[in-house]
Amino acid sequence: MSYTRDAIAPDATAVSQDKTLQVSDLNVYYGESHILRNVDLSVPAGQMVCLIGRNGVGKTTLLKSIMGLIRPRSGAIAFDGAVINSKTPDQRAKLGIGYVPQGREIIPRLTVKENLLLGLEARRNSKHSKEIAAEIFELFPVLKTMLSRMGGDLSGGQQQQLAIARALMGQPRLLVLDEPTEGIQPSIILEIEAAVRRIIATTGISVLLVEQHLHFVRQADYYYAMQKGGIVASGSTSELSQDVIQRFLAV
Repeated sequence: MSYTRDAIAPDATAVSQDKTLQVSDLNVYYGESHILRNVDLSVPAGQMVCLIGRNGVGKTTLLKSIMGLIRPRSGAIAFDGAVINSKTPDQRAKLGIGYVPQGREIIPRLTVKENLLLGLEARRNSKHSKEIAAEIFELFPVLKTMLSRMGGDLSGGQQQQLAIARALMGQPRLLVLDEPTEGIQPSIILEIEAAVRRIIATTGISVLLVEQHLHFVRQADYYYAMQKGGIVASGSTSELSQDVIQRFLAV
């Protein structure tokens, strides 16, 4: 099955960069509590990078900082080669960063179709089509049968698929996913894994993923492990050792 690049991928005029995202020496505080400590992380163009670590080590804080929801005290966040520290969350979305937060944040009183169309607000071109690309339904066929259903009536797995599809409607160059498999049945996890890998393979979109599910972690190209707010290990997921798994993923 093939996917046309124009439908859910970035504009063809976008400048290609070796690193879609570059986080350098990032420090974030909550009040006087030092949460992120000198974090360095990069996401190569067209690759999936997974951020692993136990609960409470700063993974979600890092994603929120990338999205502009939290302001770092020092360090730099660069997207497509330009520092975006001063950009607001909506400006970052229009630059091409799609975000699926932990908990999905589907609007329960809107239909599936209305939730999807909200994703169009992130597109840079204000003259975009109001139609939902067929490729969205090829990735997540269940959504096509539920367009008139309220978002709040969907199962957790269906809501997660809707949240990812809504982010894709904005034609991002980077897709940021915060624990997309949390609370989802195993069969749906496999569907989401397959869809994310297909998105990368067919569109060139980069993905930054926070995940605890080992099978999904291994779908990524690279991993970074966090502990106490800092990056303490990194490398190719093909070389992800049992020691690292036990230290940063085992409950």
